Amino acid sequence: MSIHTWELLSYVVTVLGLPLAIGVFLYEKRRERAAEEAEVYEALSSNYHDFLRLALDNPDLRLMSKLRTGDLTDVQRERMIAIFGLLIATFERAYLLLYDTDLTGKEARRWRSWEDFMQEWCGREDFREAMPQLLQGEDPEFAAYLRRLADEAART
Repeated sequence: MSIHTWELLSYVVTVLGLPLAIGVFLYEKRRERAAEEAEVYEALSSNYHDFLRLALDNPDLRLMSKLRTGDLTDVQRERMIAIFGLLIATFERAYLLLYDTDLTGKEARRWRSWEDFMQEWCGREDFREAMPQLLQGEDPEFAAYLRRLADEAART
């Protein structure tokens, strides 16, 4: 092969191969990012399922009821506050990892599912009553977001 052939081949590689390599690289990075986002969502979902199991393991607190749980002993009330604290921590983690103001597609669907969970719990009067204590020291933006959901739930 002559030097001109090698030059021509190097131009072909540069013109075709380099853009193709960049495209493959960007595609792989996008796939990795999507896999990481799915992994984060699955881990958060697993935490929420663990919380639901904890709620079911404490039927005396009637945490799965929409109604306020009344007539609790001090020990039961303390357990309820601790369980609500775990829930707040899970919600905050979801907020910090998944929430953004301009979500679209899968990201928006994933966030809306968490927002639904938060709205459901904010519908409980005893959860709303415990929120001021539970939100102390939490991320200020998350706390404001959850308070807004609680205010909306209290009005309905």
